[in-house]
Amino acid sequence: MGREYLGTVVTRRDIQRAVRDLGLSGLPVCLHVSFRSFGRVEGGAGAIVSAFLAQGCTVLAPTFSDGFAVPPPVHIRPERNGWNYDDYPGPTEGVGRVFSLETDEITVEEMGAVAAYLAAQPERVRGRHPLCSFTAIGPMAGELVSCQTPTDVFAPLRALAGANGWVLLMGVRLEKMTLLHAAEESAGRRLFIRWANGPDGAAMGVTTGGCSDGFGRFETVLSPLAGKRQVGESPWTVYPAHETLAAAAEAIRGNPEITRCGNPRCQRCRDAISGGPI
Repeated sequence: MGREYLGTVVTRRDIQRAVRDLGLSGLPVCLHVSFRSFGRVEGGAGAIVSAFLAQGCTVLAPTFSDGFAVPPPVHIRPERNGWNYDDYPGPTEGVGRVFSLETDEITVEEMGAVAAYLAAQPERVRGRHPLCSFTAIGPMAGELVSCQTPTDVFAPLRALAGANGWVLLMGVRLEKMTLLHAAEESAGRRLFIRWANGPDGAAMGVTTGGCSDGFGRFETVLSPLAGKRQVGESPWTVYPAHETLAAAAEAIRGNPEITRCGNPRCQRCRDAISGGPI
């Protein structure tokens, strides 16, 4: 018999109040969520999403799916691609599989419970990227997500920025902010290439982000833009997408090393800082 939870219980009403207080009502918001950070949410992950929808928001989230990844073709292996092809021949999870917009599959251990809930809803709109799709629900869902393609992975985040949307970190830090990968692209870096099967079953190259373990170094740059809120046991930090994208891209152009993680041997960081694949 499990022990009774004695911490704060967060309700949908609590979340709606926080959304209003942060000025997010009626706006598109990209969520990065640690569900565990709340302690306990009455109604589970669905209560978080429904609270935003009740406030007129469009909810956007990364719903990445490593299970569709395949090895690179032997004749297409670009250099400076954040990958040592000799040490690692490539993933095999996606061999014989083809991604479709109807699938609700995501890499749950990386994406989290809220992203999994979002991807499973019948009314959601999912992007056309087999490895790094974004999914949205709400009045602007199609506008945000339909622009994503296998070779334009961060189009939904640019659309979010163009719609005066926001990025909300719920119990997570800047290392989880996918918008900072879009800032790398805006700063002039070429994105990494990975592979998945296309509709014809043949391996195709798709664009992806790289290492994000060093993104905490943007804290000083982005803190003037941040809004804070505590919801139950979960610390929230919210950023305006347009201003954040511009500030981060400028910081990368001024100091390319700002994205480097703490591992001096990280090939993804080294290759990204050098400009990406050639």
